[in-house]
Amino acid sequence: PSWILLCSFCGLRQNRSVKSMAKSSSLRIVGGLSSAETGDWPWQASLQYNNIHRCGATLISNTWLVSAAHCFRDHPQKWTATFGALLKPPSLKRPVKTIIIHEKYRYPEHDYDIALVQLSKRVEFTSSIHRVCLPEPSQTFLYNIYAVITGWGALTNDGPTPNALQEATVKLIDSNTCNRKEVYDGDITPRMLCAGYLEGGVDACQGDSGGPLVTPDSRLMWYLVGIVSWGDECAKPNKPGVYTRRLLSAQTAPLIGNSGSARTEVGPS
Repeated sequence: PSWILLCSFCGLRQNRSVKSMAKSSSLRIVGGLSSAETGDWPWQASLQYNNIHRCGATLISNTWLVSAAHCFRDHPQKWTATFGALLKPPSLKRPVKTIIIHEKYRYPEHDYDIALVQLSKRVEFTSSIHRVCLPEPSQTFLYNIYAVITGWGALTNDGPTPNALQEATVKLIDSNTCNRKEVYDGDITPRMLCAGYLEGGVDACQGDSGGPLVTPDSRLMWYLVGIVSWGDECAKPNKPGVYTRRLLSAQTAPLIGNSGSARTEVGPS
């Protein structure tokens, strides 16, 4: 079957066409109307505590997910991961075996806001569940390019949450702009990346934390360029979303392997 070839590569979607990578009122998580379909974003996972969605995560191998460290501050145990475009019923569920928080993560600054999540049982890749690509250390992504965020977070600030996975198109914003006084006034560290629109209107929101910020290359292979981390409420003007810049690359990922011998530090300082 064609999905066997599809799943032998990272970052390929069942639907290979790229939806319009431009700002659209119908493509947003906050105030959104656009629900993803099964297989649209096959690396997206839901991290659940007591069977309630808490954060997003991204599948990077058969047994490992990457998410945000701040998701696990209050609930270090009893997590499960689910896969599929719907929270209920999920396509697949796996208990979480291990959570590894970056040793340099600090609250409330959210610097080094990244965690590795090991599943108790491997996931077999299919057309609708498989891994994202991790960039090479030398791979660069230009500012002002469009990227996609996905998640089951709130549709408005402190608002209701959807059962169907939502998607939004955002623009990468350079750190100098994001550190301007009227934006985040110097709070953006080299481990952080801003994405969204300075005019507001499109953003990740509560419950999207830990989820992927992805962008395609010329071959339509999708790469993880950021992890949903923090922001000032949701979709406010001059307050774009802040993402953990990749601390995990195609070269550092093999350090965790599939053996469970994970390292606490998952990237360069």
